[in-house]
Amino acid sequence: MKYVGLTGGIGSGKSTVAKMFMQLGVPVYNSDERAKHLMNNSTDIKKRLVELLGKESYKEGQLNRAFIAKKVFNDTELLAQLNAIVHPVVREDFLNWANQQDFCYVIQETALLFENEVQNLYDYVILVTAPKEERISRVVNRDSVTREQVIARMDNQLEDDEKLNLSDYVVENIDIERTKSSVLQVHASIVSEC
Repeated sequence: MKYVGLTGGIGSGKSTVAKMFMQLGVPVYNSDERAKHLMNNSTDIKKRLVELLGKESYKEGQLNRAFIAKKVFNDTELLAQLNAIVHPVVREDFLNWANQQDFCYVIQETALLFENEVQNLYDYVILVTAPKEERISRVVNRDSVTREQVIARMDNQLEDDEKLNLSDYVVENIDIERTKSSVLQVHASIVSEC
C-alpha cells in the first residue's frame, strides 16, 4: 500500500480535491477532523494540553478552539509545542486507520505537511494550489473571518512556490472541471505504480 500526502495552503481546496479522490474509491484520512476528535477524546492529549495552555483549553469537557487559537497563532514556540503533542498521536492514528483499508493507496489530507517537514513519510505528495486572492476570498466566505485574519493564517504556512519542488503532483484548483481532470490523471498515475 502506498501512502499519499494531500496538502495545500488554506483555501486552496484540499477538501474539494479529497472528495474527488473519495468518489474514485480512494480511502481519505482527514487529519484536521481526526485531530479534533483525538483532542476531545484522548485523556493523554487533554492532560498535556491543559498542562501546556491551562484549564481554559477545555470548556465543559470539549476543546475550546477559540481560546487555543488565540493563545498559539501569534506564538510560534507555543504552536510548535502544541503540534509536538498532537501530531505524533494523529500519525499513529493514521497508520492504524491505513492498516484497515483495502485499496492500493490511501491519502492523508494534512494542511501543514511541509511546514512540519514530514514529506518523507509519504510515497507521494499531492499539492493543491489556487491563486492567493482566490484563496483569501474562499476563506473569508467560508469561515466568516476578515481578510486580515486569513492572511495571518497564511503567514503560518509556506508559500506554494516553496512547496512545488517538494511535491510529486500538483492539482491547480481554479476551474472545477479541470480540477477533476487533474485528479483523474494523478489517480491513474498512482494506481499504475501500485
